[in-house]
Amino acid sequence: MIDWDRLNELRGEIGDDDLAEVVTVFLEEADDVVRRIAAGQSAGLEADLHFLKGSALNLGLSDLAMLCQSGEKLAAAGRGNQVNLPRVASLYEASKRRFLGALAQGSAA
Repeated sequence: MIDWDRLNELRGEIGDDDLAEVVTVFLEEADDVVRRIAAGQSAGLEADLHFLKGSALNLGLSDLAMLCQSGEKLAAAGRGNQVNLPRVASLYEASKRRFLGALAQGSAA
């Protein structure tokens, strides 16, 4: 679910302090996007899924990124109604919990 090699690569590129800031900003913005998606209030589903995909890839949340990519392709093809929005929201929440729990325990060190 989490690509720790990618996260450690990012940490090496930007340092611990900037990593903490990146994680904080990602979670704040992603929480807003996921709330919109889950509530069916996304005016730009393709763009929202693209944002989540890119951010998830940067932080090593590979399963979430793959699901968002699939949804993004459906939305781009005019089939946004076929995107499993509850699954996107639940995988985001599960990834977030695991990610924050592991960071708190120093698993990505």
